[in-house]
Amino acid sequence: MRGYLLGRLVSGIIVIFLALTAVFFMVRASGDPVLLFAPLDTSLEGIEAIRERMGFNDPLVVQYARFIGDAVQGDFGDSTRERRPAMEIVLERLPATLQLGGVALLISLTVGIPLGILSATRHGSGWDKLARVISVAGQAVPGFWLGLLLILFFSVRLNWLPTSGRGGFDHIILPSVTLAALSTARYARLTRSTMLDVLGQDYIRTAKAKGLGDRIILWRHALKNASVSLITLTGLEIGRLIEGAVVVEQVFAWPGMGRVTVQALLNRDFAVVMAAVVLFAAMYTIANLLADIAYGWANPQVRL
Repeated sequence: MRGYLLGRLVSGIIVIFLALTAVFFMVRASGDPVLLFAPLDTSLEGIEAIRERMGFNDPLVVQYARFIGDAVQGDFGDSTRERRPAMEIVLERLPATLQLGGVALLISLTVGIPLGILSATRHGSGWDKLARVISVAGQAVPGFWLGLLLILFFSVRLNWLPTSGRGGFDHIILPSVTLAALSTARYARLTRSTMLDVLGQDYIRTAKAKGLGDRIILWRHALKNASVSLITLTGLEIGRLIEGAVVVEQVFAWPGMGRVTVQALLNRDFAVVMAAVVLFAAMYTIANLLADIAYGWANPQVRL
């Protein structure tokens, strides 16, 4: 198990390193980096001064080594708009994004998995058809459109919930439901297909022949063996929820990492953009690393 964990950890570090490398070269592939960082009305002398101050006159290898060294320490430069460290700005918004993603994941698990189990155990019934319709709709409806519909109905017409911002519990309901819609549909669909496959296995028929109750068969045998696929999906969905938060935070003016990243792009504040992109990549990698660890724990064969 120790070797398996070490291998997963090394893979995660390599992914984060590649993300740093991609950020470094993407900024330079889009043109002169100074023209991206500098305000539009900067003079030629000012551009040259910025180039010298930020080290863009140095050889590319030297720039890359300096960038990696600073990034490892969490230093991506100062925000051109707020005049303070870019990573500090992004980390201030991290709790809001984690709160939104955590609530959305909780909704996805508590709604999607039971819905998939109900669909599998009532195969061919009206419940099964309803669950499949919900799964298809959840994957087909764009998040930004669903968010606007929820605002129009629950906030504008019924005046039950606030339209935007972060505050009490009522503020997070609409954004989290919007963010969780796609994940809920995926959990329901995967749970249904996996449970149908597991319930058709020989050991399930043997358990029924021995007289075990339906609940024991369902929870101790079927769901336990189906959980391996659900663990894998959870690792992927955590990353997708972090990614999807960018759009949802814009729709609901939720003050998280996604919103500050979009604002930084509009303001040409690329130090904040780079810090956010790398932090997103690190969070995605850590989520998948934890899923791999849980996967190896649930299925010892994977460790081999």
